[in-house]
Amino acid sequence: MPRIAPSLLLAAVATCSATLACAQDSRLDDVIKRGTLRACTPGDYKPFSLAKADGAFEGIDVDIVQAMAKSLGVTATFIKTSWPKLMDDFVEKCDIAVGGISVTLDRQKRAFFTTPYMVNGKAPITKCENAAKFQSVADIDKPGVTVIENPGGSNERFARANFKQAKIVIFNDNTMIFDEILKGNADVMISESVETIVQAKAKPGLCAVNPDKPLQYGEMAYLIPRGDPVFKAWVDQWFHLAKATGDYDRTVAVWLK
Repeated sequence: MPRIAPSLLLAAVATCSATLACAQDSRLDDVIKRGTLRACTPGDYKPFSLAKADGAFEGIDVDIVQAMAKSLGVTATFIKTSWPKLMDDFVEKCDIAVGGISVTLDRQKRAFFTTPYMVNGKAPITKCENAAKFQSVADIDKPGVTVIENPGGSNERFARANFKQAKIVIFNDNTMIFDEILKGNADVMISESVETIVQAKAKPGLCAVNPDKPLQYGEMAYLIPRGDPVFKAWVDQWFHLAKATGDYDRTVAVWLK
């Protein structure tokens, strides 16, 4: 029997430790054993996840999580959080977090992201009569312009990073924030391009400004526990197959029609 050099053994052990590919505990096993996939979501972001009056949730990400749970032979449980508390609640209470979550390096410090499932940059939404005035960051960042944003998420961070002269107003109810623009209490909001399209369709008088040419590149993905490549690999593979079979596109089409 050939003798294996000690250096090769050490390399194998190091590779195993670095990739966590050896036998290990995974949240995937916990979910299957528990029989429930716990998903944290703010539930205020149409069309991704919206909390209804009866306590149930609906949207693209809700349908996807329910389909994932079915593939695992478990049920999906949704736990409402908020954007300022998203990371803390996810780490403490959930297996996955969804609901239109932008990929950021700050969030990556505390969790893994799945492979992004949607490219979705930031775009303005405003009254249609003002759309021509707000074509760029420079157009918006002027004295006398009021930008309205929901607290604690990437929309607020984008606004504070880019607007130094415009007034920034934080409005706590993300489901009612677009009405503030229609009422004249704010001029413009910056959000993901797909949300600006959906809200413009839902609220006559509002227009998405160049959603096909966003102000900033962005991606959306799900949060999963940091240091768990087994669970990440399963979710990424689920997304791959869902996109290859057309199931993902069919789910998205229901909410973007």
